Amino acid sequence: MAKGSGKKAAAAAPKTGGKDSITTIARNRKARHDYHIEDTYEAGLVLTGTEVKSLREGRASLTDGFGLIFQGEAWLEGVYIPEYLQGTWTNHAARRRRKMLLHRDEILKISHKLKESGRTLVPLELYFVGSRVKVEIAVARGKKDWDKRQALREKQDAREAQRAMSLRRNM
Repeated sequence: MAKGSGKKAAAAAPKTGGKDSITTIARNRKARHDYHIEDTYEAGLVLTGTEVKSLREGRASLTDGFGLIFQGEAWLEGVYIPEYLQGTWTNHAARRRRKMLLHRDEILKISHKLKESGRTLVPLELYFVGSRVKVEIAVARGKKDWDKRQALREKQDAREAQRAMSLRRNM
């Protein structure tokens, strides 16, 4: 038997459910279409037990969500986490206000940026890091209609160029 072979095989195996494993629950794809993303932050969420159980089933929606800073605390509103199906009278409200856990200096930095005209706090992704629920939030500036059309046109041009290059390579 080779020396240390068992350790190498264990190290090569992918992590499943470990402390650092990341499992995506929901993504707000429309946010990247509607906003220019300036800065992103990772925040923890204060949740109840039935909310976590509902999230473990992969049920959530970030499309109408937004963040705000109120009395020195960061809050997440409009995020839809449906009621837990096996929950009892202790079930949570689906669209309640949830507290985000950020460092004080991050909250101050975000609040200064939000005071600028046209800035908003948008949730981009909701995910598990180990057993903890995290949300990726972004300070964003809204796009105009012509910005959206231009971005779609650039994406389509890049797709066509890629298609032409792959056809050229195959000849």
